[in-house]
Amino acid sequence: MTGKTKYIFVTGGVLSSLGKGLASASIGMLLESRGLNVSLIKLDPYINVDPGTMNPFQHGEVFVTDDGTETDLDLGHYERFVNVRLTADHNFTTGKIYNSVITKERRGDYLGGTVQVIPHITDEIKNSIKLRTEDVDIVIVEIGGTIGDIESLPFLEAIRQFRFDVGRENAIYIHLTFVPYIPTAGEVKTKPTQHSVKELRSIGIQPDILLCRTGRFLSDDIKAKIALFCNLSQDAVFTAKDVDCIYEVPLIYHQEGLDQKILEQLNVWTGSPHLDAWRALMDKVKHPAATVKIAVVGKYTDLTESYKSLNEALFHGSVANDANLDLMFVDSSTIHTQKDAAMLGDADGILVPGGFGSRGVEGKILAIQYAREHAIPFLGICLGMQLAVVEFARHVAGIKTAHSSEFDQDAADPVIYLMREWFDEKTQTVERRDADSEKGGTMRLGAYPCKLVDKDSRAWKAYRTENIFERHRHRYEFNNGYLKKLEDRGLRFTGLSPKEDLVEIVEITDHPWFLGCQFHPEFKSRPLEPHPLFREFIRAALFKKDN
Repeated sequence: MTGKTKYIFVTGGVLSSLGKGLASASIGMLLESRGLNVSLIKLDPYINVDPGTMNPFQHGEVFVTDDGTETDLDLGHYERFVNVRLTADHNFTTGKIYNSVITKERRGDYLGGTVQVIPHITDEIKNSIKLRTEDVDIVIVEIGGTIGDIESLPFLEAIRQFRFDVGRENAIYIHLTFVPYIPTAGEVKTKPTQHSVKELRSIGIQPDILLCRTGRFLSDDIKAKIALFCNLSQDAVFTAKDVDCIYEVPLIYHQEGLDQKILEQLNVWTGSPHLDAWRALMDKVKHPAATVKIAVVGKYTDLTESYKSLNEALFHGSVANDANLDLMFVDSSTIHTQKDAAMLGDADGILVPGGFGSRGVEGKILAIQYAREHAIPFLGICLGMQLAVVEFARHVAGIKTAHSSEFDQDAADPVIYLMREWFDEKTQTVERRDADSEKGGTMRLGAYPCKLVDKDSRAWKAYRTENIFERHRHRYEFNNGYLKKLEDRGLRFTGLSPKEDLVEIVEITDHPWFLGCQFHPEFKSRPLEPHPLFREFIRAALFKKDN
């Protein structure tokens, strides 16, 4: 498609967690499958500048992009469904918008004028939406929060104005609502949707399309009723049916005719969508040859959204091995002894993910020790890799006082420590930091290069290439002062930074499959392109199960 960029604004009503992110990602996938160039943006109403310092229990996972931006977890959905690599210009919060406006005001950009929500804040929002629209056919903009929240009003006002700025034929509004089924009445209820649309219309936005989240396909009579009371045609009301696997959502939308209706309303012509790969994926999901049980030992196990990308990457690796994934979440703070860790014996593989804070650290170390001593395939990510080094140092290399200075600043043997000065491969500058540095400001964030230095390593066999780029989110590093001693006892350092001053991957040879990586491979895994480490980890777990 050539010509003016088209915009799709996705809002949500009735209640939160309906799946606006998945809806936006699925729409993007369908439009991309028709040959269109698609981009996605998330507008979040919270005042934090970004979610980097937010508790995962409150907000779920922090997703990290190649450029090192800490973003909302919905950007993970976008990247998994659509062939895009997102940046800082694809996630804007109230805090980020206001920070920009206040900075301009202090600089005198408004020439002494009174700075107000309208037009200054709304103009800043609109300009943010337009930042990355060059060479893009369709921009999908998801508005966080729920219609009726006071925090969302500036964003909603901005997108109301936006349609007038770009022309009615270049922007549409899609509203995702909830249509509950009441078992005692034996029927679905449309009143919540009616009220949600009424609230949206009261601020000047008439939705062009309704996506109705529900557990069953809506009848034509129900769609007609919703259309009548929400002031749109019946063919603009679609069922957003619950599914067992999120990757089936775009296929359900296509079955309902959603992508065709969107193109009609935007006056865009394309060919038919290419969905064979997604259909083949779903066929593998529904007909697995085996089941693999993976224990995830962490501290955020009560909220699986905290490990969203991790869970999806494990799923991708399982599908690649024709296996059904059985996840076993274990709170590391409940593991105090090796006897407690014995609960992991039922798992085919053990994974210790990243995290911050000291709670549950010793439990993770015990879990790693159990995996090493009982020959259970192990994958350690970020903190998981660091604690694997601590465990090996303590129990194999005989360094009893080994620890990370993140948890013990006075550790006698800080095998993991805060590197005061290091060369940043991304910025090509020397970075300096200490324990009092601003949170996040001195982390290694985003994609960094890694060189695989051993062609006999599991990492090399997984990637099949020497140079890789992976996304990071951490402050502490392996202490090279212990490299020789640990290497002599059997810990292999198979992935290093290009200058070989930072350890990226560690492995144990005398083990069926034991690997720790400093980076977060889950951020780059896709359903049709499973990450190599997750694919091989699951393969090893299945081999252990069968033998």
